[in-house]
Amino acid sequence: MKNLFIAVFLVAFSITATAQDSITKKETVTTVSLEQTKGAFTQTELTLAEGTYIFEVSNNNAVAEVGLVLIKDGKDGSDPKNHIANAYVSQLVKHGKTESSKEVKLTKGTYKYFCPFNETPQYTLIVE
Repeated sequence: MKNLFIAVFLVAFSITATAQDSITKKETVTTVSLEQTKGAFTQTELTLAEGTYIFEVSNNNAVAEVGLVLIKDGKDGSDPKNHIANAYVSQLVKHGKTESSKEVKLTKGTYKYFCPFNETPQYTLIVE
């Protein structure tokens, strides 16, 4: 009977520990801050680790409203089907304001980011 009690205790403890591990292993979300000035992003290349990110875009007197488009390298940025929609900011960013995207999970590879409203070049984002 004593052995049965110990076995039940160990199984219950193991299940509780496993459930606790899954709760504490929640993925970290990192914020990447980007700033736009007239015709350009101030960050001209980014290198990030694989993971989940939120993009925060600031408008430093660039144009009336700016945004963010993120695409896989080699894709046509003028075609919205190629855009990573979660990287769009929640609303267009007005002068002196900052807006954020939804969470974006990035895997290894090369991406391009740009703003079609501020007519910036396409900049490189590398995920290692």
